[in-house]
This record gives sequence, structure tokens and C-alpha cells, in this order.
Amino acid sequence: MARIVMKFGGATLTSTEHIQDVAKKVIAEKEKGFEIVVVTTAMRGMSKELAKMARDLSDNASKRELDALLSTSSQLTSALVTIALREEGYEAVSLTGWQVGIQTDAMYGNARIDEIDASRMEAHFMQGKIVIVAGEQGIDNSRNITTLGKGGAETTAIAIAAVLEAERVDIYTNVDGVYTADPSQVARAQKLKEISYDEMLELSNLGTQVLHPRAVELAKKFQIPVTIRSSEKDTVGTLLKEEVGMEKNLVVRGVAYESDVIRLTVGYDAYSNASLADMFTILAENRINVDIIVQAIIDGLKPTVSFTILKEEFADALRVLEDSKLSLGFSFADFEIGLAKVSIIGSGMASNPGVAARMFDRLRREGIPVKMVSTSEIKVSVIVPQDEMIRAANALHDEFNLEQAFYI
Repeated sequence: MARIVMKFGGATLTSTEHIQDVAKKVIAEKEKGFEIVVVTTAMRGMSKELAKMARDLSDNASKRELDALLSTSSQLTSALVTIALREEGYEAVSLTGWQVGIQTDAMYGNARIDEIDASRMEAHFMQGKIVIVAGEQGIDNSRNITTLGKGGAETTAIAIAAVLEAERVDIYTNVDGVYTADPSQVARAQKLKEISYDEMLELSNLGTQVLHPRAVELAKKFQIPVTIRSSEKDTVGTLLKEEVGMEKNLVVRGVAYESDVIRLTVGYDAYSNASLADMFTILAENRINVDIIVQAIIDGLKPTVSFTILKEEFADALRVLEDSKLSLGFSFADFEIGLAKVSIIGSGMASNPGVAARMFDRLRREGIPVKMVSTSEIKVSVIVPQDEMIRAANALHDEFNLEQAFYI
């Protein structure tokens, strides 16, 4: 019997009425003959409320206990969805991350999945049951509860699909698919019928909040089709897969942006003191994500390395750098706030030269300064002042004629 995995986000689980709607969607797929795993997240706002309660009690709560606390939020929704399904006469069972066999490393708050033991899910399938999994969590080798951090539930859904060899994963969200740009800020944004793994990975890394990069990476690795669809509207979503057609010969297929970017600059008295490997190894060991990197070595000036990070990782990055200042050998560190990243993405860019020049020319004509640049085969990203972010996104959407992307 074919299997599918259905993941429901916090916006779809905010009330008992919403949970009953989720149950109806699950039942509709069950009636088509699928074996089903449902992955749930916490109700919107619940994790924040639990975290606030912990902060009210302690300024330095144990990360282990925080994971034990926060894991209960998705356990609640998985149990409620199960109750709703059983009330409709369907056999269903809720499982926590550790009950379903999700083994992780011991990085509390941002754990990674090592393996999944599917035997318990298989046993429930043999009994004709729908399996409801509390997303975003697992257990480490010491049998401590861990949480997976941002994107944990959708990553869980795709990892389960991989181990079960599921036909597809359906991601139900408060949006009805992937657009050429954020439709709330770019009036002419169009929904894409299909998008490739590589394009979606770039969009996710560059600020689009629809699907987390970890989940996209897993989907690509195991070649799992993923449909991103609305939890409220019965419309066709966006299919994520390996290859897509180049409708209308559009070289650029999306514009993404990300606010609250900070540029950190580290300076050295001499080039011999600088070690990019040492610096970025220490940052990586502390799970601090570094984006655009620029090294400047100019005769007569002290060498510097500049890189961008997100606002929420700024304090941790400064702490790590300060703690490691002697071993890293740098003489000063400076930062600039009020920045944003704007990017264009498209798999066709690899074989079409001149895209970056066209991007830079349009930004120049708009009077938007470019502070840093990063490129790959299928994207170009620029750092611009944050108050110019939306104007830059709209200008680039217009420049590359993305309003013509009538894919549906």
C-alpha cells in the first residue's frame, strides 16, 4: 500500500475547529487507500509562551530542561489530532519523537537526526492505524529528549518519508504555494506550479519562509516529491521535485529577501595572524551560520575579513569571537546593522551570462547601494540598506519580468 506523510504547521492547529479540519484532510487521503503519517507542530504561540514561563523562572535555564519543556507543545497537538480522528471512527495513534524512533545528536535546541527506527510505525500500519507524530523532537544516545529547532517538523516529515519510502510529502501551511516573490510585498508575484530542489534550497536559504533548508536538502538527497499547499484553500500547491520545465524561458524564477542582516568585520595586525579556517571552524562548532564572506588584503592596510550573520545569532557570534580572540589572533572586531539581503534565483542563470550585470545596473538606476555580493551558479545575492529592501525586491521582480510567470 502506498504511503504519504502529511505535515501541518502551527497556523493549522490553533483551535479545535482547525484540528477537526486537519482530521478531515487526513481522512480524505486515508479513503484514497494510503497509509499515512501525520507530523504536527506546536499550536501557534505555544512554544513562545512556554519559553516565556521558563524565562520568568530562570535567566539561565538548562537547555536539557528547555527541550523537555518545549517538546510537550507538539505532543499536545499530535494527541488532539489523534482524538479528532478516533472520534470520526478511524484508528489512530499519537507518538512522541522518541516513541517513533527518531535518534538525534545531543545538541539541545538544534539537534540533527541521525537515524529513524521505522519498526513501530510499520507495526501500527499492519494494524490499519494512522500514525500521528509530534514533530520537532527526538532522543539522543543518553535517552534525553531533544528538539530540532527551526524547520524541525518539516525535516522530521521528510526524514520519515525517506525511511518509509513514501510516495510524497504534503506540507500544509498558511500559504498556497511558492511564489516568485513574497506576494504581500510584491504585488505582481506569481505562484509557481513547480520548483526544483536546487531553486527551493536557494530560496529557503535566502529568506523565503515557506520551507526550511534542512527539509529541502533531505528531500533532494532522497528524491522525495514535496507539495506545498494551503491548509485553508482547496487549491493546487507548488510541487518540489528534481527537474522542472523552463516555462516562458525565464532565466530568473524568484526574488527573495531577508531583513536584520548584520555585517561583522574582523581585523588583523598582519596577514600572518589571520586564519579563515580557524575562525569559521569555531563559529561552525557553535552552530553559528555565516553567509557572505569577503576577505580584504591590501598593501598598506590591515587585513580584514567581513561576513554576514542574522540578528538572532549576533550575540552568540560576538561571545564566541571574544572567547577565542587570543587563539584566533585578531586585533579588533566591528559590526554594521540595518542591512538586508536581496537575491535573485533561477536554474537557468548557469547558462545565461550577464544576469548579475543586469541586476547591478537596475539597482544602480534605482539608486540602491550594494555593500556586499555573493554568487553561485543559480543565484546572486546583494547586501543593501534594510530600508531599501522592499523597493529592491520589487525593482528586480520587474526587471526580470517575473509577473509573466503564469505557471498556473
